[in-house]
This record gives sequence, structure tokens and C-alpha cells, in this order.
Amino acid sequence: MAEQQYVSWTRMEDGTAEDWALLDEKERAFNADHVDRVLAQLKTLDVDWGGYRVTRFEHSLQSATRAHRDGADEEMVVAALLHDIGDILSPYNHSEAAAALLKPYVSERVHWVIKHHGLFQGYYYNHFMGGDRNARDMHKDHPFYEDCVYFCANYDQNAFDPDYDSEPLAFFEPMVRRVLATPKFGHLELGNDEPAAAE
Repeated sequence: MAEQQYVSWTRMEDGTAEDWALLDEKERAFNADHVDRVLAQLKTLDVDWGGYRVTRFEHSLQSATRAHRDGADEEMVVAALLHDIGDILSPYNHSEAAAALLKPYVSERVHWVIKHHGLFQGYYYNHFMGGDRNARDMHKDHPFYEDCVYFCANYDQNAFDPDYDSEPLAFFEPMVRRVLATPKFGHLELGNDEPAAAE
């Protein structure tokens, strides 16, 4: 059995080209299981924390099923499946968590819709909770505003039906593997809110 290799440094500033080549190799090997980890995280939503008539996992399957049956492209179907994946670990900004996961793999339009869907969903309940149901209108002039309205109306707010015949996760897994196969926008942090040009 080969001995585990480690970098020579304890501070990044002392790294060598060989060290970074080693880390790149190790990262690529680890990331080969990325989709498995994403799907495992999605399954953690299969718990009943009360109130809703379906779990967030079933909601996710239903959302993706609705998108698929509506003829949405594969990126949007996968985004619908994963749009609430941050609910357990990041409940107060779950939209941003899901968008961050998807950002390297999807178009700017799909990323924007997922990043803002939480705000747009407020249209359906904010006014019952002392908030502004029209808060989404701060983005009224954005080119993807109507896409997000459509996503919420057709794939999200209506995806809490315990009698809906959702497709199983196995149906979507090949799509997830295709969409998350290779970052389209590079794997380095972009440092801004816009995707880099595709390579």
C-alpha cells in the first residue's frame, strides 16, 4: 500500500509547483464522488419537520418532475431538484446555498433563478406574516425576473401535493450526473456574482 503523500508546507505562501500539482491530483480524485455527496445531502431533506404535507425531499422530487413534464431544459430540471438542498444547513439563505452549488455547472439564467427563488416565493406568503409580498419587484427590470416568477409559480409553490405522482430520484440521477459532470465556468473562485466565460 502506497504511503499517503502530503504537501511540504504549513502556510500556502511556502507552496511549490509540485505541492500544488499534488493537491490538484488529490482534489480531482476526491471530486469524482461529488454527485454522490450531493445526492446524499438531498436525501437528508426526507424528514418531516412539521406543518408541510410533504417532506422537502418529496417537494424537491415534485418540483423537478413538474419542470421535466413542462419541457424545461435539463439544467433547469436539475436546478428544480436541488433548489432547496440548503434548507437544513442554511435555512435562512437556502436559495444562495443551492445557487452556489449549481453556479459552476449551469447558465447565468438558471443560477439567478435559484439564487432568488426564496425572495420570489415570498409573493405567496409574506403578506400573511407582516412582510411585503411584492419584495421581488426590486428585480422587476432584471432580464431573468419573469423566469423566476415562472419557476416559483409552476415548479415551487405548487409542489407540496401528497397525491402528486413524482418521479423517483433514480429518474433524475442521470441528469444530475450530466449537469454536474464538469464545471462550465472553471473551478476557481470567481470573486464576483457573474459566471466567467465558458472555456
